[in-house]
Amino acid sequence: MPPQEKFETTVPNCLSNDNDNVCPSLAPSACETICPSQPPISSKDEKNLDFDDLLPHIGEFGVYQKILFILMIPFACFVAWVYFSQIFITLVPEEHWCRIPELENLTMAQRIALAIPPAAEGEESTKEYSRCTMYAINYTEVLQSGITTANLSWPTEKCRHGWEFNFTDLPYSTVSTELEWVCEKAALPSLAQSVFFVGAIFGGLIFGWIADRYGRIPALVGTNMAGFLAGVATVFATNFWQFSACRFLVGLAFDNCFTMMYILVLEYVGPKWRTFVANMSIALFFTFAACILPWIAYFLADWRMTCIATSVPLVLAIATPWMVPESARWLVSQGQVDKAIGILRKFERINGTKVPENVYKEFKDSCARLQKEEEADRSYSVLDLFRSTRLRNTTILLIVIWMIISLVFDGHVRNVDNLGLNVFVTFTIASATELPADTFLTAVLDRWGRRWLAFGSMVLSGIFSIWASAVSDHMYAASLAIFGRFCVNISYNIGLQYAAEVLPTVVRAQGVALIHIMGYVASIVAPFIVYMAVFSPVLPLLVLGTLGVLGGGLALFLPETLDKDLPQTLQDGEDFGKDQAIWDMPCLMKRAEDEESAMKRSFTRGSIRGSLRASRRGETLRSSMIQRSSIRSHKSMTSPIEVERL
Repeated sequence: MPPQEKFETTVPNCLSNDNDNVCPSLAPSACETICPSQPPISSKDEKNLDFDDLLPHIGEFGVYQKILFILMIPFACFVAWVYFSQIFITLVPEEHWCRIPELENLTMAQRIALAIPPAAEGEESTKEYSRCTMYAINYTEVLQSGITTANLSWPTEKCRHGWEFNFTDLPYSTVSTELEWVCEKAALPSLAQSVFFVGAIFGGLIFGWIADRYGRIPALVGTNMAGFLAGVATVFATNFWQFSACRFLVGLAFDNCFTMMYILVLEYVGPKWRTFVANMSIALFFTFAACILPWIAYFLADWRMTCIATSVPLVLAIATPWMVPESARWLVSQGQVDKAIGILRKFERINGTKVPENVYKEFKDSCARLQKEEEADRSYSVLDLFRSTRLRNTTILLIVIWMIISLVFDGHVRNVDNLGLNVFVTFTIASATELPADTFLTAVLDRWGRRWLAFGSMVLSGIFSIWASAVSDHMYAASLAIFGRFCVNISYNIGLQYAAEVLPTVVRAQGVALIHIMGYVASIVAPFIVYMAVFSPVLPLLVLGTLGVLGGGLALFLPETLDKDLPQTLQDGEDFGKDQAIWDMPCLMKRAEDEESAMKRSFTRGSIRGSLRASRRGETLRSSMIQRSSIRSHKSMTSPIEVERL
């Protein structure tokens, strides 16, 4: 846990180093009179030297940090491929029909005309023929009699000899076509995807424990090796249960195969570069990996080769211990301060900088004090979030909103196959929306605030999705759905950090972990919402759109965190946002505050606003450190101890 702001023992700094320095030459008693909100000045007050205080000495974004930033590329690719690859190994061509062995010498059109009845009313099919039934006749006798067209009065039955597939638009066989997961078995790919998210829940718990017990590097290597082994094992699956078991094990790797690396890099980057690294690693690396994945599957034209191509690279993570330093914050939490300082000295050498020895000594002393503070926080549990009324309501709201966001995001990701266009092109375009969404969010989030931006993006996502469900033209519907995906990308990134800012420090890590796990639970349902296209192609987008509007409306009941001192204690969490009205908008309030501040400075330099701004800057720094460590991708997902210490 980052140290709280301490006040300097000298009089000139009684306002926590604010640039206005309203008390530069006053005696302590006079300073306390003008600055009544500040604690009494005492020589016993000590300023903890935070880890971020060392970064300017070793370089905030030097050569070594840039190397680590580049090393994020493979891990961003890994998480995108682990997350999305199942879409392309379980695709089913739009055109399929019952296979009739006796008619194999006829053309496709002749087989359909003779053996396949018209589609029943309400049956999922864009074609005129049925996907799941055939005429129950003796085809040998029919051929001998010279009949070439079916009689509609013939009796029908379910497919007895399997199915034929038209691979014109989907140029390869998938596990779904090989194992014939169609008609009454059409829900099996969705069920397998849900099993994947169950694996993700267990993976978060298992590798989170490993990260806390043995370090971030072992957890990073372990989660990627799990993805590698299970991904390759998927190739040998010959039935649904084997395939599902493999996808469960692949799910263990989801998210942590990138998040651990993501956190490590952010830890060693200076605060002013943290926003760039956090957002650009997702916007560039993750987006690139997601966009090329469809074409890997397309050009390999073999679902087994796709599994291998997207799983074998994960084995590269085994080289991580020789290329990526262990988390210095974790080492400090384990009492290994000297080892952490040894890592920082490596940064010195590569960056060409020098840290004075007295700085390291002060850092070691601060670590000893911080360990005592952390010991006090360990007496709290996630249950404390539900003991008081307002904090309980806020926590439940955060859980529900994050579940909706996760459900809508994953639903949009998997619904591309129902948009009626080429799934490879549509998926690429939809994935590319991550780049402008992250860029836009970086530009406006700290100006417009969280609450209204979350409301607007979720509601717009819902409107575009509902609109898309009401449009019959496939091109227009797909375009509107992609706009909905763009908006929910923004919501997803806001939601990732909202809980980390609203929940009190003493239970923040456990609370964020709970909320993200509930997001995984919601994602289990997403494949079945997409499967509703079997009953009507408009249902998935209609449900996703309705949920989006609902989630956006609920976001208005959360407190705004922009420019607010983040809650530290449970009582702070209970009181947080009490003074806010539902219509408060930071972008409008800032202008009024700036005008008020200018007026007050014109009357007196003894305003306490300087101290408030200083305190706010300290909380903003802590907020940035926390919120960036809680990302997916994202889009979710960080181990509890990571969120707390960053």
